[in-house]
Amino acid sequence: MTRVAVFPGSFDPMTNAHLDVARRASGLFDRLVIGVLNNPKKEPMFGIDERVALIGRSVADLGAHVTVDAFDGLTVNFAKRHGAGFIVRGLRAVSDFEAELQMALTNRKLAPEIDTTFLMTALEYGYVSSSLTKEVARFGGDIGPMVPAPVAEALVERLRAGPRV
Repeated sequence: MTRVAVFPGSFDPMTNAHLDVARRASGLFDRLVIGVLNNPKKEPMFGIDERVALIGRSVADLGAHVTVDAFDGLTVNFAKRHGAGFIVRGLRAVSDFEAELQMALTNRKLAPEIDTTFLMTALEYGYVSSSLTKEVARFGGDIGPMVPAPVAEALVERLRAGPRV
């Protein structure tokens, strides 16, 4: 039996905390699909195709069993399309748990055959978030420890070029 998991998120941008969870999940599952959510309610810094490409470059060393795909709608439907029996979610702190638990229970109600697996982010990335990373970058701070190299380059370039039209 092949263990397939999806790791969903908006990843705007992917951080080293996300990468840490993806790296560890890639060792737990036979196939891992990183699902990049196209959320029409949010104004992302990077478009969906840009995020998919940046994540693909950031996880290239994890192996061919790790892929990246865009989606919209319900995570459980995305998981079903990929034949996944698991949803991977990362936790940075106890404060993340309440919202993640509510989401996991909702997903369980919608698709009882799909389990949610929580992975704690490595201690050194417990403070990192996408919004914090963008804020540090806007003010010229060093984001190297916060994001994978392809993301750091793209983020600096995006901020140098100005907002997308």
